[in-house]
Amino acid sequence: MAKMSAAQAAVLVMEKEGVTQAFGVPGAAINPLYAAMRRHGGISHILARHVEGASHMAEGYTRAVAGNIGVCIGTSGPAGTDMITGLYAASADSIPILCITGQAPRARLYKEDFQAVDIESISKPVTKWSVTVREPGQVPQVFQQAFHLMRSGRPGPVLVDLPFDVQMAQIEFDIHSYEPLKPYKPAATRTQVEKAIAMLQAAERPLIVAGGGIVNADACELLVRFAEATGVPVVPTLMGWGAIPDDHPLMAGMCGLQTSHRYGNATMLASDFVLGIGNRWANRHTGSIDVYTQGRTFVHVDIEPTQIGRVFTPDLGIVSDAREALLLFVEVAEAMKAGGALADRSAWAGQCRERKKTMLRKTNFADVPMKPQRVYQCMNNNFDRDTCFVSTIGLSQIAAAQFLHVYRPRNWINCGQAGPLGWTIPAALGVRAADPARRIVALSGDYDFQFMIEELAVGAQFKLPYLHIVVNNSYLGLIRQAQRGFEMDYCVQLGFDNINAGPDAGVERSYGVDHLKVVEGLGCKAIRVCRQEEMTPAIRQAEAWMAEFRVPVVIEVMLERVTNIAMGTEIDAINEFEALAESAEDAPTAIAAAMLD
Repeated sequence: MAKMSAAQAAVLVMEKEGVTQAFGVPGAAINPLYAAMRRHGGISHILARHVEGASHMAEGYTRAVAGNIGVCIGTSGPAGTDMITGLYAASADSIPILCITGQAPRARLYKEDFQAVDIESISKPVTKWSVTVREPGQVPQVFQQAFHLMRSGRPGPVLVDLPFDVQMAQIEFDIHSYEPLKPYKPAATRTQVEKAIAMLQAAERPLIVAGGGIVNADACELLVRFAEATGVPVVPTLMGWGAIPDDHPLMAGMCGLQTSHRYGNATMLASDFVLGIGNRWANRHTGSIDVYTQGRTFVHVDIEPTQIGRVFTPDLGIVSDAREALLLFVEVAEAMKAGGALADRSAWAGQCRERKKTMLRKTNFADVPMKPQRVYQCMNNNFDRDTCFVSTIGLSQIAAAQFLHVYRPRNWINCGQAGPLGWTIPAALGVRAADPARRIVALSGDYDFQFMIEELAVGAQFKLPYLHIVVNNSYLGLIRQAQRGFEMDYCVQLGFDNINAGPDAGVERSYGVDHLKVVEGLGCKAIRVCRQEEMTPAIRQAEAWMAEFRVPVVIEVMLERVTNIAMGTEIDAINEFEALAESAEDAPTAIAAAMLD
């Protein structure tokens, strides 16, 4: 046993649990923890410009690499309330992050002390556990329980609130005898898996819906093995995109109201059986339950017992970690295949591939200012299979899901359910901190970009280079499109005549904010693009600058002001708005081009 401050014990536990990186903003009430981190030196720290930004950095860090848990730190009062959005975003998408806040001394709690707020109560609805530690001797085990909870069952965030005097108090603690607790993960039984496969065998047109739980469980290779053994096509959800490569013959496209493919929706509507693994039947994926479920039977596998039946009641529910379930699904299916007992799905899979060849959206527009569809075509032409895309919400994200391609798990990093504006920049920085080598391309509309633009300075200060493509139509584009139903275009225009724009600014002057000047003022580099032929040179220049200066580089693409992106209120009633591709040549993406061979 050794005598140490409770703050030092917390740092030692975090290190033993595998933490090497934290994001945050120091402050008076959390300085003892920072002093312990500085003295011990095992946890690096990146200073955010906004505490909400720190929480999103922690989430990007967790999402980037299997096994990571991002840590965000702030002082008392507004630091904790600023991180509520980050906790909500992480909770909604089952992402474990640890939020640590300072607090007023225990004797001054509930006495109107400066920056003393009941963050434990405020954060409970958006965390797996929220606790204000009131006894110094509890600190090591509270942190042990925090990591245990974050890793057990459905992953999610935890907030630990540390009063100043608790951090400072001396305790006896032996880090050498400390061991992390083994996470609890429910596992499917062989009987359950055999029943599910029997139901699949009885179907004529089965599908697998692959959710983000498969990515979280690091089970994507098992998913592909199971699909290949059974010959059953896969429809990934937005959170599961990348679990099976986009160009895999059994990748049947995404289904949904917005972030979907025409061929994915058509295939879902043609199916008669769905095996959902690690998914939550989110409404942007399903639309109305009546349309989504009509004529189909369902098996739902999910790690959280209360998720089964929450949206609709499946014909069979299995509570299991996705990896544990898929290990059995692969074992049973491969044994049945070896014995010739599996149904032949080649005709059904062939129909799905035919839809994938023909039900395409047009991208090959030549308009200036550019249409967003052409921007994504240019991105597909310039980014390889290992590119990691980071995005959050808006028409920019919806169009990205419709037109980009993802080939590997954790190469589509998206805040799916909460979708807070401003998430993209800090999340991309967190991804970069987790993986120094990956090619990272963030994607924002102009409003998402403006929300937390100050975090670009973090990338410049800490040498966290990545490429950020901003598609600028000077509009709240998704809200403008939604306002069509109300026959208005109200308070969604971002453009104004910028008096500081030069006489040669051209069309950009009326678009309002000069993003290039702001980006450069934050210590980063920026390029403006107005025509599709400028995209490739801009990307090459950006890559050269990132290699030379080790800072984020922004490419701002000037879009036409109004473009409606395909979406609808039901998966069988999507408004396409723009012309559809008449052939694969009219939608020359990597996937469409491959279909021509």
